[in-house]
Amino acid sequence: MNIELTPELRAALELRHSKVRDGYERDRIKAVLLHAKGWTIIMIAQALLVHESTISRHIKDFIAEHKLTPSNGGSFSHLDDEQTKQLIEHLSDITYFHTRQICSYIQATFGIHYSVSGLNKWLHHNGFSYKQPKGVPHKFCPSTQDEFITKYELLKAEMAENDVLLFMDAVHPTQATKVTCGWIRTGVDKVIETTGSRTRVNIVGAIRLGYLEDTLTQQYEKTVNGDAIIDFFTHIKEKYKDKNTINLVLDGAGYHRKKEVVDKAEELGIVLHYLPSYSPNLNPIYPNHFKMQVPVGVQNALDKALIAENGISFSKLITQHKAFITQPWSL
Repeated sequence: MNIELTPELRAALELRHSKVRDGYERDRIKAVLLHAKGWTIIMIAQALLVHESTISRHIKDFIAEHKLTPSNGGSFSHLDDEQTKQLIEHLSDITYFHTRQICSYIQATFGIHYSVSGLNKWLHHNGFSYKQPKGVPHKFCPSTQDEFITKYELLKAEMAENDVLLFMDAVHPTQATKVTCGWIRTGVDKVIETTGSRTRVNIVGAIRLGYLEDTLTQQYEKTVNGDAIIDFFTHIKEKYKDKNTINLVLDGAGYHRKKEVVDKAEELGIVLHYLPSYSPNLNPIYPNHFKMQVPVGVQNALDKALIAENGISFSKLITQHKAFITQPWSL
């Protein structure tokens, strides 16, 4: 009674073990994986603290029909098929913050009582998970965003090997104390000095998906305007001077569309691709604006020198969070 697993099946079982919530099912998967590695039934039983006959049954079930799920399956749903369908449609339209609110709705609508723990299991079983909604700008236009995404995909497909595609934006974090929570002795108030000024830091950055370690940033003393953008274009050209065409995705801010800015981009071989209005969600660099508050908006009052130092580290910050920086519409 030996089990032989292909590398693909072994990887699938290990992945399933890492995600499954049922402890009994995890034990079955462990028994199969360990037996395939040459462990005896006695050794597996001792490791999992179960009877040898239980391990033997798990192995037989897997060999016979690849069974991994326990037979008990939990109790039957209190809702019939029609009620289940109706509740799923309702929950797809209305988002509840607490399970007890859904329990109250089921009681009022169907006259059926669910406990919070029981309904949590029902929700997971029917494909629901507790997570935040995905925010989108209030005035965005879905059709124009879809049109931009189509053009973007076409641009990527038509780019030559020596072309480059960048995403650019400006960020203006403020020097202001942000009081947050921390571990403080009970009964003791820890005082922290707040800042009276709201000095802004003006940083322009550009990223290239897949090459976030090459993030380009530049800080400007007074403000970000047409002159600052022209200066930043020269830095982009210097960094990618060996590229034929530099494609740059940016928003439609007024200083991005000024004639001298557009002319300078054309002179440097930079092709500008403007995002639709109210579409920061289409710019992968945008989510990191909030993360700029971590080094800049710290609890202590910061002088300008420290702000400047942290502002320049924006490229390091992006590199640290590169696992979360992708095309927003692919998430």
